[in-house]
Amino acid sequence: GCGKTTTLHSVVRDINTAGRKIWTAEDPIEITQSGLRQVQVNPRIGWTFAAAMRTFLRADPDVIMIGEMRDEETARIAIEASLTGHLVLSTLHTNSAPESIARLLEIGLDPFNFSDSLLAILAQRLVRRLCTACREPHIADEDQLTSLASQYLDSGTHNTPEARAAQIGRWRQQHGDAQGELRLWRPVGCPQCEGHGYRGRLGIHELMLSDDTIRQHIRHRAPAADIRHSALAAGMLTLRQDGIEKVLQGLTDMSEVVAATNL
Repeated sequence: GCGKTTTLHSVVRDINTAGRKIWTAEDPIEITQSGLRQVQVNPRIGWTFAAAMRTFLRADPDVIMIGEMRDEETARIAIEASLTGHLVLSTLHTNSAPESIARLLEIGLDPFNFSDSLLAILAQRLVRRLCTACREPHIADEDQLTSLASQYLDSGTHNTPEARAAQIGRWRQQHGDAQGELRLWRPVGCPQCEGHGYRGRLGIHELMLSDDTIRQHIRHRAPAADIRHSALAAGMLTLRQDGIEKVLQGLTDMSEVVAATNL
């Protein structure tokens, strides 16, 4: 998996305060939290996500969490719930945040209701975390930095020598040492990580916030590429870009990021 359930529950945990009614429908219930009303769906007896949503709306909770948007009916009811004042959280299987919009439009959602209800989409992948007990640093040379910058900018809209140099300059300021040198880290292996060089996992993310431009794209059923272009112009980092930032922080390495983002 890519950690969707963990992230979803982390969001819910952050807003799970006294007096806030939060109901969830999950398949299965993997994480329990006090203060929630959690139910498990069972499609074999007709207790689907859509059926759970309809029941939830009669109880008028403040927040509804749906484990997965599996069909048009579930997505439509979720949007109706959002438009009537409920915060709705869910997951969807797609390759990127902009492609999630295209996917939901493909299954039949009304673009106007959808555009009015959407707040944000977070895409996520998991990569292995470098073992801090044995990871080995080395100073990145110009060829390595140019390659990193090229991959970073390929995820965006510009990839010129000037843009690559400017990006490397920003990295030197953000992640460099006192001399501006940048370090990359490689896995080694030790008893603490059982010789693997990695210990645990972390997420790389792509957060797309809805704004007037994104809403117009949805209403006009714009292709995912146009949505992506506008989201990048508004400051969105792609999965690849967020992964490279975490490489420069020494949290993971580029082989992990490439494996997670070669979609």
